[in-house]
Amino acid sequence: MIAACGGLLVTGCATMPDSGDVQEVKGANQGDSQVRVYAVAPRESADPDEIVDGFLEAMTSDDPGFATARKYLTKRAAQSWKPEQSITVLTTAPDRDPSDRNADPENHVRTYPLSGRKIATVDARHAYQPVSPAPYLQSIHVVQQPTANGKGKEWRIDGLPPGLVLGEADFLRNYRSVNKYYFASGEDWVVADPVYIRQRQDPVTRMDPVTQTVKALLEGPTNWLKPAVDSRFPSGTELRKGVTTLTTDDQSTLKVPLNAKADLVGGEACRRMAAQLLFTLGDLTSVRVEQVELQGSRSQALCRLGKGQAAEFAPVRNTDRDENPYFVDEQHKLMMLVVGGREANAPAEVPGPFGTGTTPLRSVAVDRGETRAAAVGQSGRDLYVSSITTEEDLSPAVLSSKAVKPDDRLSAPSWDGRGDLWVADRDPAAPQLWMVPDGTGDPVKVRTPWLGDDARIESLRVSADGVRIALVVTRGERTTLQIGRVQRQTTGGKPVVSLLDFRPAAPRMESVTAVSWAGPSRLVVVGRETGGVQQVRYLQTDGSTSATSVLPGLNGVTSVAAPHADSVPVVADSGDDGIVRLAPGTNWQPLVKSGTAPVYPG
Repeated sequence: MIAACGGLLVTGCATMPDSGDVQEVKGANQGDSQVRVYAVAPRESADPDEIVDGFLEAMTSDDPGFATARKYLTKRAAQSWKPEQSITVLTTAPDRDPSDRNADPENHVRTYPLSGRKIATVDARHAYQPVSPAPYLQSIHVVQQPTANGKGKEWRIDGLPPGLVLGEADFLRNYRSVNKYYFASGEDWVVADPVYIRQRQDPVTRMDPVTQTVKALLEGPTNWLKPAVDSRFPSGTELRKGVTTLTTDDQSTLKVPLNAKADLVGGEACRRMAAQLLFTLGDLTSVRVEQVELQGSRSQALCRLGKGQAAEFAPVRNTDRDENPYFVDEQHKLMMLVVGGREANAPAEVPGPFGTGTTPLRSVAVDRGETRAAAVGQSGRDLYVSSITTEEDLSPAVLSSKAVKPDDRLSAPSWDGRGDLWVADRDPAAPQLWMVPDGTGDPVKVRTPWLGDDARIESLRVSADGVRIALVVTRGERTTLQIGRVQRQTTGGKPVVSLLDFRPAAPRMESVTAVSWAGPSRLVVVGRETGGVQQVRYLQTDGSTSATSVLPGLNGVTSVAAPHADSVPVVADSGDDGIVRLAPGTNWQPLVKSGTAPVYPG
């Protein structure tokens, strides 16, 4: 195998120093997209060990069509192998064990066991699915076949695992996460749907990353999110045949040629199609797209939309406004933190009954518009909702728990972007998840048939789009992070809300302490891996991560809160250190010595 950066052939590189001693450079750094790997064809008379090792390395390359990798296969195996259909991700590159030569005394075939620790799969729709690390056991079968000139024999692979099998480092070097965007069913705002595309040209489709991303959007949402979202693109819409490259013009406009399925779309539908594209392409740092123009099958312009116009479809509006975190101070009052300056400012008092201290508070949540807050009283029994912009008397509790112990009562609440309020009652006698429409309506019991099965909701956070919910759940000795899909229906004029298709978001963590949303499809999670120390790290909602996702070390974290925008600090409750902040490019800094339960709006 050969790895390269530009025209320089090395085992891994980013820049070439012009002085100093020559040093060894190790390749396949986790997520290092600067490294290019080129496949090497099998040499003449290669033994079966070389054939297997060469093929395993060739799978990690950018070789167009995986043509070189196919040279290690028999003709039949090369025709049937579909590397684009799936990816199996292991903690490290697969281990190739020696073959059992005694199984074939006549020396015509070899079987090589492959082993490793499986941590995820990626399906044909580019969806990443993590799994709790588990043994991976497969095999590669090698046979002797006549050479092309018929004068001898050569070893080739005729049986192999499906798709690609990659170590995590090679996977992150070759693939990157992007968010596709679809509209929440029946709503006018978009929902992020993370998938993985190639960092560079796709070996199979020959498409550049921009074109791959557009193609993935047109293929529709991933199977997990599909029941909760809609695409405004007509069914069957694809890129015009033969399009493999999409580039912007000097006005940063991206023209996207579509097939005839899009020719008859109306103005409003086209605007929403363009909005899906703009949100999706906003994740690609390699291209700056200020507006998109959709074109029909005859290159006719269907519509144009700019980023400013697309903002009306965002689940969080007014994103230019500063986001402010809030917390409960040592007098159990609601206070606001000012975290944007270089120096930590004194907390600001909040208007309304939560800021007076007349009702001591245990936990809080502030709505996305920062006009109302929900708070659980100090005893954990009652949930209140009140204005935080005007002075008013405290209204009666909207919900109460009957649990005997305070820690078995109400969890910290959470607002979604629709203005609905969520809270869990952890009463062992009657565990229940509640949704309060608009924060003031009659509480709705959320359908969670699994909740009574020795499961307890420790905390929850609902996404801004209201389609997904993150739950910290204890079952037995383990506390895990689960992501569920929210389904809303109306039956007999009454709302019916269910949580469906839960999946693990941090399967490699043995214990999860706290979670916060940190944008459209990213979470900040506090937890501990088996045998490890507590970490604060970023995770995608599909459970994927990277080497750069771990935040600087912080001890004794009990809660964490992240903003919707990257430019605002993360805040956390770190026990003895009080409430601290982490601004981009800095280390943790103290904000308030005494205080608990920091939250950003949501």
